[in-house]
Amino acid sequence: MLLAGVGVLAPVLALLGLAFQSSAGHWTHLLEYVLPHALVQTVLLLVGVGAVATALGVGGAWLVTAYDFPFRRTLSWALLLPLAVPTYIVAYAYLDILHPIGPVQGAIRWLLGYDSPRDFRLPDLRNLPGAILLLGLVLYPYVYLTTRSMFATQAASLLEAARLLGHGPRSAFFHVALPLARPAIAVGLSLVLLETLNDIGASEFLGIQTLTVSVYTTWVSRSDLAGAAQIALLMLLMSLMMIAAERHGRRQLRYSGGRRSHPVQPKRLRGTAAWIATALAAWPIVIGFLVPAAYLLIQSAERLLQEGLPSPHLLQAGLNTLSVSLMATLITVALGLIVAWSARIMRRPAPWQQALPRLATLGYALPGTVLAIGLLFPLMGLEHGLVVIRSWLGLDTVGLILMGSPIVLALAYAIRFMAISVGSIEAGLTRIAPSMEQAARLLNETLNGTLRRVHLPLLKPALATAALLVFVDSMKELPATLLLRPMNFETLATWLYGEAARGSYEEGALAALGIVLAGLAPVILLSRVQTRKTH
Repeated sequence: MLLAGVGVLAPVLALLGLAFQSSAGHWTHLLEYVLPHALVQTVLLLVGVGAVATALGVGGAWLVTAYDFPFRRTLSWALLLPLAVPTYIVAYAYLDILHPIGPVQGAIRWLLGYDSPRDFRLPDLRNLPGAILLLGLVLYPYVYLTTRSMFATQAASLLEAARLLGHGPRSAFFHVALPLARPAIAVGLSLVLLETLNDIGASEFLGIQTLTVSVYTTWVSRSDLAGAAQIALLMLLMSLMMIAAERHGRRQLRYSGGRRSHPVQPKRLRGTAAWIATALAAWPIVIGFLVPAAYLLIQSAERLLQEGLPSPHLLQAGLNTLSVSLMATLITVALGLIVAWSARIMRRPAPWQQALPRLATLGYALPGTVLAIGLLFPLMGLEHGLVVIRSWLGLDTVGLILMGSPIVLALAYAIRFMAISVGSIEAGLTRIAPSMEQAARLLNETLNGTLRRVHLPLLKPALATAALLVFVDSMKELPATLLLRPMNFETLATWLYGEAARGSYEEGALAALGIVLAGLAPVILLSRVQTRKTH
């Protein structure tokens, strides 16, 4: 558990040291020429994406909870499908779909009687409103998932009391249902904002100079590591402020649900109103998942029919993705099990021991670019130590062991996604009655024996869930991979990034399709869990 906590804390301390080592002139240059524009763009993007995701997530959750209409049950889980598509893939797909000579604008010009893009073209998608819309359509399921569970478990008696006091359906929603759901909305919104701050691919594809893009260009394009660390420090502060605001909001909005009551029963809609509700629930799914998924399928099929099997380089990128994601999954789940199990068995933990599990899960709040810069110096220190050891043993000291191998990526993924592993395993441990551990102790079983014979067999579903979520998130991770990968090491995410940068969409579509298909697995898992909770 101490190792996991130190693993998260070390990058943060290294980042602080690196940021404050540079001269005052560095700060002056950033404050004058880089940060004002990047900070404004980032804040506007966060506000816009947060508003779109909240509106779609809360609206969709209330619609499928409070009303009954055609295909409601199917749409209630299908609203999670955009989670399977990373933001950079949606941007990649729509840039080609809505290209001036693409299929959509070509069909519109044909219908209107125009022959050339010079005569008619839609507004360019490469702008801030376009980025806000696309990211909001992909990230709203975070708000939908948490809010839907809250709406589904609210007592119907509260809404009935509101109606007896003269409130109509709309007034009851805004004065009763929505205030009670604010803690859940805050949780989902904080995840949306953290994912938006972490994004690099969609922002760069769409021409938005966010702080994350600025970190990447400052480090890679300008070779200014100190400047990149200073921008990353600002991103870290923004992440911590968002987490603090979310937790403060949840503390302020706690409430007592009173005695248990029957949940909200959906009101049956008929005629035109029913089909309007169906259309409202379906359109985020169509735009956020079905259209980009169909595009990737068509592009991939055309590429395979025209040129046959994928290139060897793409196949190697796929193998690299699977291997590093599997390595990260094993490390993350093992450390998550240690952290969660240690927290359970400690009878009278010291304050620092109580803080370690929470510290170990803070890695998810670190954007990938921040984590990459923070890990650089600790890893270089370890690399230097390994060189000294190899020299002492008389071994060859040429080459890098950590920085020159995928191990560094696996470590970065483990730190970033530790919260997923710990959360899933802690949830599984709460379902194991303490009496089972007490019975094992009465039978003179050791702690390790209790873990092996009692906890692990009962934790198999939680461990499988944690492994699946970590594996897929590792496959999709782009910012940390771009900055920490070894030379000539490609994953599907970095391959897609490179193809989009070169304007090549055929091979990139195959890589994107592989990521989306892998992303469907946790979405199906989440939909099954949600169905059990709400029906």
